[in-house]
Amino acid sequence: MTDLTGQRIIVTGGASGMGAALLAPLAKAGARVVSLDLNEAAGRSEAQAAGIAGFVRCDVSDKASVDAAFGEASALLGGLDSLVHAAGIAPASPLPKSRLTHGIRYSLSTRAGTMLTNQAAFRLLSASGGRIINFASGAGVSGLPNKAHYSATKGAVIAWSRTAAKEWGQHNVTVNMIAPAISTPMYARTRSEMSDERLAALDARLAADMPIDGRLGEADRDLVPLMLFLCTDGARFITGQIFAVDGGLLMVR
Repeated sequence: MTDLTGQRIIVTGGASGMGAALLAPLAKAGARVVSLDLNEAAGRSEAQAAGIAGFVRCDVSDKASVDAAFGEASALLGGLDSLVHAAGIAPASPLPKSRLTHGIRYSLSTRAGTMLTNQAAFRLLSASGGRIINFASGAGVSGLPNKAHYSATKGAVIAWSRTAAKEWGQHNVTVNMIAPAISTPMYARTRSEMSDERLAALDARLAADMPIDGRLGEADRDLVPLMLFLCTDGARFITGQIFAVDGGLLMVR
C-alpha cells in the first residue's frame, strides 16, 4: 500500500461522492487530512467516519470563504503538501434550453472553485513544493450531450490546470487532473430520474464504449490507488496531465 505518512492533504467536496470516498483511504495510508465542503452536517459526519484530522465548512465559489478555510485547515494540519479538489456539481443543460444564469452558477461552482482553491493551495505550497490534483472530465475534452455548461466549464478546468502546471512547476508544484467515470450517489440519483428507455440507452452505450467492465468504476478499487500515487514524491516529475480513470471511455491523446 502507498505510504503517505506525514503528508498533509486538503480534500474539497468531502461531504459526498468521490471526495468523501477518498478520505478514509488517504488517512489509512498515513496522511493527515482535512475535508472541506459547503454541506456542514454531511461533511462533519463523513470526516468523523473516516477518522481524519478535521472538517472545515467552505464555499469554494467564494474567495473569502476559501481563504479562511485553507487558513484554518492548514493550521490544523501544520502546513500543506497536497490539495485534492473534488468539489463540483453536474447540472443538466441541453443547449436549446441552456440559460445564462445556470451557466454563471455552474461556472462559479466549478471554474471559480478550481481557481480559488488552487490559488489558496499554491500560496501554501510555493515555498516547499507539493501536489494539486483537480477533477476534470471527459466532457471537457469531447463534450457531453445535455451537459453544455458542465462540458464547457470542465474544459476551462483543463486549460487552467495545464497553465498552472506550466507556471508553478518552477516552484516544484505539480498540477494534474483526474477525469473519472466512477459511480457516485449523484450518478445514482441521475439514473433514478431517467426513463427506462434513456436508462437502457445509457447502459448500452457504456457497454459499447468502455472496454473494461462496460460500466462505471468503483472509487475504492479504481480511483483510490491512482490518487494515492499522485500525492507521493513518485509523482514529482508528472504535471499537466489528465488521467482518465474510466475503463477506456475517453482514451486521452
